[in-house]
Amino acid sequence: MARTRERGWPPAPDPLPLPVVDNHTHLESVAEWLADGWPADPPAGAGRRVGVDEHLARAASVGVTRMVQVGCDLDAARWTDRAVREHPQLLGAVAIHPNEAVLHAGVHEVAPDGLDPDPQPRHAVSLDDAIDTVMLIARANPRIRAIGETGLDHFRAGPRGRGVQRDSFRAHIALAKELGLALQIHDRDAHAEVVQILLNDGAPERTVFHCFSGDTSLAQVARENGWFCSFAGPVSFPANEGLREALRELPPELVMVETDAPYLTVHPYRGRPNAPYLLPGTVRAIAEVTGRPLVDVCADLSRTAESVYGGW
Repeated sequence: MARTRERGWPPAPDPLPLPVVDNHTHLESVAEWLADGWPADPPAGAGRRVGVDEHLARAASVGVTRMVQVGCDLDAARWTDRAVREHPQLLGAVAIHPNEAVLHAGVHEVAPDGLDPDPQPRHAVSLDDAIDTVMLIARANPRIRAIGETGLDHFRAGPRGRGVQRDSFRAHIALAKELGLALQIHDRDAHAEVVQILLNDGAPERTVFHCFSGDTSLAQVARENGWFCSFAGPVSFPANEGLREALRELPPELVMVETDAPYLTVHPYRGRPNAPYLLPGTVRAIAEVTGRPLVDVCADLSRTAESVYGGW
């Protein structure tokens, strides 16, 4: 008999010994996943939507007490602006994602991902106006502490789209420096060009490679320049030894951790929805890979997050 793949929210992990920060999550998307309910909580019925408050409570119960909520399209940026005002556990990051930038610029080309572009009503706004909206949100809300995620995605952009992404990335770098905010980078299959732009334009003082996906060479460049590298669930995937080698290249003060929820769920729950309460699995993977005590890893991760984003 074929094995049925499990669905719904994975079980909660054991609590961490010290609180940590999920420095990149998309709660506006997490709350939309249809859940089968928490496996440990029978009252949560099949098909029930799990709201933001419940996600925050579940995360806190395992030691994930603070998060950086990332809104990287116009709708999500506005959602983030509201959410960080309403929830003291959250700080915010806002930007126009590189793949969103291509659509705002009206570029219609099939990229290496093979997908036909699917513009939404929000993409009727020009890219310049979309970035201006990000600027206005970030300037008006002191709980927005980062510009991101922005960067380059060579997998989802053809030649014209990559030109748009470069221009958008440079505009976001300039905005982060103008406002004195951290920068969260999306880098997919574009390591060399991302580094080149950062070096040419001058990286913000606090620059974070969100969901770090590079090798030891990129880790060495990040170490030399004092750039932060944030690790998500893929560092726990059995096939990703190269990513673990990159982690070992970095000093603890440049290592961060995230879920990128609802994506990139930690092993062995890959393919199931992700949420901040699952961050301890990645924290434990970092401790195992680096050979450091879990309590020390937790303390360093919290200290680093505060050095990048400030206090909550």
